[in-house]
Amino acid sequence: MQSVTMYTTAVCPYCVQAKRILKAKGVEDIEEIRIDTNPAERANMMERTGRRTVPQIFVGTTHVGGCDDLVALDGRGELVALLMQA
Repeated sequence: MQSVTMYTTAVCPYCVQAKRILKAKGVEDIEEIRIDTNPAERANMMERTGRRTVPQIFVGTTHVGGCDDLVALDGRGELVALLMQA
């Protein structure tokens, strides 16, 4: 299974929802990068994604986007395939 990295904050309901979806698909470990406690990580996230909202989710090296993007990817039946890519 691909690694999952998520830029997040402590009080983000969309982050919680995204983590719930990923765990339901079998993701056991999510690397969380907290941007609320580390301003340098917020700048890094914005540079990597061009976005300023959380969550920002990466599956392997693929930028999925935010929670709505994750839900859409799952709705198209493409999330599990992305997670399982070698």
